[in-house]
Amino acid sequence: MSKPKTKVMLVDDHPMMRHGMAMLINMESDMEVSFEADDGKEALAILKSKDQVDIVLLDVTLKTISGFEVIKNILAYHPSLPVLFVSMHDESVYAERALRAGGRGYVMKQEPGEVVVSAIREVLKGNVYLSTNMHTKLLNRMVTGHAEPEQLINSLTPSEFEVLNLIGVGHSSQEIAKLLNRSIKTIETHRFNIRTKLNLKDSADLIRYAANWVREEH
Repeated sequence: MSKPKTKVMLVDDHPMMRHGMAMLINMESDMEVSFEADDGKEALAILKSKDQVDIVLLDVTLKTISGFEVIKNILAYHPSLPVLFVSMHDESVYAERALRAGGRGYVMKQEPGEVVVSAIREVLKGNVYLSTNMHTKLLNRMVTGHAEPEQLINSLTPSEFEVLNLIGVGHSSQEIAKLLNRSIKTIETHRFNIRTKLNLKDSADLIRYAANWVREEH
């Protein structure tokens, strides 16, 4: 009797990207894409109703909440389910943040298909996957005890980063509070902290910055 195929779930808000990833993965004899979702809520609904998912491939930026918020909810329900971030975002900005959020690896969409498949296999073995450059960077930081100069945006906490992304896609403080299930006062505090850390003078400046950030990352 043949061994069951590894069941992969794709969470990405770009249909063409999901289609390409699914074709790549389904070409492997021992893997198949069993579930797809274009946002966090749909992904969580699928995971609550389906028992058999072996690994989740998750994008950082989705239509509403970001992948960092999604993984927090995924791991609350399925703490042992491996999540691999597959994103177009620069790994130097996002990879370490992804690991801190509970991800088992980070691979950029610009990588060749065989790299993505190798990353999936590494994570399924219980290992952490990072590119050679990112792995070396983190090891050097650990050995020397000195962090490289970071972009200002890296000074944001995960919650502040989440709020920045939601501002960038056009949500108001009230809408963000509802999406993240937090008080408006908390969201306003995050907005103030973001402006301070990014040296932005007012709310209009923050909105422009956030919109440009989201546009560049897409």
